[in-house]
Amino acid sequence: MIVVFGSVNVDFVTRVARIPRPGETVLGPGYEVIPGGKGANQALAARRAGAEVALVGAVGRDPFADIALSLLAEDGVDLSRVARAAAPTGAAFISVDDAGENAIVVASGANAAVSAAQLDGLRLGARDTLLLQREVPEGEAAEAARRMREAGGRVILNAAPAGAIAPELLAALDILVVNEHEAAIVGAALGISGEPDAIAREIDARRGVATIVTLGAEGAIGWTGGVRRAAPSLPVTPVDTTAAGDTFCGAFAAGLDAGFGFTTALARAAAAGSLACTKAGAQPSIPRREAIDDAVAGFMA
Repeated sequence: MIVVFGSVNVDFVTRVARIPRPGETVLGPGYEVIPGGKGANQALAARRAGAEVALVGAVGRDPFADIALSLLAEDGVDLSRVARAAAPTGAAFISVDDAGENAIVVASGANAAVSAAQLDGLRLGARDTLLLQREVPEGEAAEAARRMREAGGRVILNAAPAGAIAPELLAALDILVVNEHEAAIVGAALGISGEPDAIAREIDARRGVATIVTLGAEGAIGWTGGVRRAAPSLPVTPVDTTAAGDTFCGAFAAGLDAGFGFTTALARAAAAGSLACTKAGAQPSIPRREAIDDAVAGFMA
């Protein structure tokens, strides 16, 4: 089983010709309200990739809560440990330009109320995986990681949004996932500089934490046990890159959960992330296992 400890949002998405610069207003033709949040996105991605998934998070007692949880419920993610908080449901405000690139502002809302105590009574074991991001309180995430490590399970952190990782959380990690920008920030906090590939190699070597860097159209690389692995992206035309990284993380965790090795899980994750770029919206763009299977088989044929 995969336990995702993370954020749940509603996304307010507008298409624009270009992302505005500071102080500039750009008009869009309209907007959509779509389920999102890094934790929820990754939980849905892991579920659609074939894993049994439980989400630990929080939403408000407002109409947006049902929207935020709708696709998760539809796909069978266990939501029994999602709390209802006094704060409003978290929200993300997303601009997507004509090239499919995005700019995002996140208001935490109820996500600030997520607690490791929500794991109480959940039986964790050596075959389980905890998947974390950084849109909920880091101290609570570190405690959740400690519990999973104590149970003998695997802990994966997607260090997004970027920032220095608390020492107690870093010490509990098995795998770290970052993009190029996040690699530089995390590396600098650890006294490591250089290209993303070199930073990943050094984190693996110095900290014993397998490190993956997603590289957009260039795919992904990973260092584990001193060995470099790489996976290409699919040749797609991007429509919207929102949730591509979350899809990668969820699909990667699901690949390991299904018994695939690191390299195969990396390839499946890169394919899933590529597919997510071909549709608009965060959760609506997340592919299912059959599409990932077909993409990996077709690309490797």
